[in-house]
Amino acid sequence: LQLGQFELYFQPKIDAQSLQVTAAEALIRWHHPTCGFVSPVIFIPLAEKYGLIGPIGTWVIEEASRQAHGWAESGLRMRVAVNISGYQMRQDNLVEFIQGVLNAHGLQPERFTCEITETVAMEDTHATLLTFEKMRHAGFHVSIDDFGTGYSSLAALQRLPAAELKIDQAFVKDLEHNEMSRSIVKSIVQLAKACNLRIVAEGVETTGQRDLLVAMGCDDLQG
Repeated sequence: LQLGQFELYFQPKIDAQSLQVTAAEALIRWHHPTCGFVSPVIFIPLAEKYGLIGPIGTWVIEEASRQAHGWAESGLRMRVAVNISGYQMRQDNLVEFIQGVLNAHGLQPERFTCEITETVAMEDTHATLLTFEKMRHAGFHVSIDDFGTGYSSLAALQRLPAAELKIDQAFVKDLEHNEMSRSIVKSIVQLAKACNLRIVAEGVETTGQRDLLVAMGCDDLQG
């Protein structure tokens, strides 16, 4: 972080009907001078284990907001999405910090998406629930990530200030060839619609996947 070896890549989210890019998720990458690109699958769990995820998460929020400001200056009113870790959700001042960053860059809170994994979202801890409540009042766009891979309680889902669910790419990958995957995705879409939530499918890489997801009623495609 101090050597400036992290950078953000932005993966587009595309409206399923218009096929226009309407948002982008910030994805951190580590460009090591001798090892090349180090996958976040490797370094994020280590950062969480050794208590280093806080400063990294802070940098991601600031850098993503800076980039979103640049887009807005160019006439692109896109929402930017940032992954929020369980550690950050337990911080007392997370929401206030994000509000300060957004204010500094002139961004509206509804233009900032907090992506929280299903596992973290279902944590029934006082600190996590308090952060969710603050997010609700702040007007952030809240997304439940990797939906379908954890242990969701429908009662807990009802309490959360979520605006969207994201279908994990593990189900999307086999969509064209696996009947069970199609049934699971269809069920998640129906659940989201019943709860008045937008539904985003991750890992969309083929026209066949796109066509099936559009027919099922997905709102956004990411890949």
